[in-house]
Amino acid sequence: MIELLDVCYTRLGTNDLELCRDFATRILGLQVTGASRNDLYLRSDDRAHTLYYHDGDPADHVIGFEVRDSAALDAAGATLEGLGHAVWRGTRSECESRHVADFIVFEDPNGTAVELAVRPEVAGRRHFPSRDAGITGFSHVGIFSKDAVRDEHFWTQVCNARVSDRIGDVPLLRVNEIHHTMALIPAPRSGIQHINHQVESTDDIMRSHSLLLQHNVPIVFGPGRHPTSSARFLYFKGPNGMVFEYSVGVKHIDEETYRERQFGFEPFSLCMWGGRSRLPGLEN
Repeated sequence: MIELLDVCYTRLGTNDLELCRDFATRILGLQVTGASRNDLYLRSDDRAHTLYYHDGDPADHVIGFEVRDSAALDAAGATLEGLGHAVWRGTRSECESRHVADFIVFEDPNGTAVELAVRPEVAGRRHFPSRDAGITGFSHVGIFSKDAVRDEHFWTQVCNARVSDRIGDVPLLRVNEIHHTMALIPAPRSGIQHINHQVESTDDIMRSHSLLLQHNVPIVFGPGRHPTSSARFLYFKGPNGMVFEYSVGVKHIDEETYRERQFGFEPFSLCMWGGRSRLPGLEN
């Protein structure tokens, strides 16, 4: 079984790097750690970077997960190849561009590019955000799925993810004690549905809600509260239609006592305050 420790970065293509930089700093509140004519590195916590934009197809999405060491990486590659997945090893320059010691890349059963990385770099200097959004770190992703049963089997049987809760047929999966590291969202496409950053307080969410309204940023869900993870949340659209989320108060799981729960697919299962979702794949 492939043991994923945590999600560590996302990589997105864009046809407008300046727009992405402006949004990430002025609206989202991330710290720029590197930039050129062709790429942009952004930081949200003690890691060297957690979000990377490059000049390319906006449909180009990559999710990076950390694995324990080189032996675990080699074993993961062998497991994936044994299951018929094409696996590529990162070159030295590609490792340097990702600030990792080593990595492999493959496509999950839905066609989303996934990188397994060893030793993602941690920065010696503390995170210094571009605005006071209260961000404490990158936490999870929503992943589109054309076949949730198939994809859940991959993440829970080939990898070490566990189901925390389900909303209808939508599984929320964890790889550590945090309620979920990924959510599989039904849609006829591959790629990332949303990128989550944790913030310090509900006040941070409400301050950002006011800022988003002032700057006419499309809000697609919230403010609200998830009955599954207990988190207060706010979802909004960034460049190229990518959805970002702020949340606070996410539940931590006790592996010895917790049992997965089944919620019906209806508005109060997504937001216990009764909000309506316009999230791609979760409209109600």
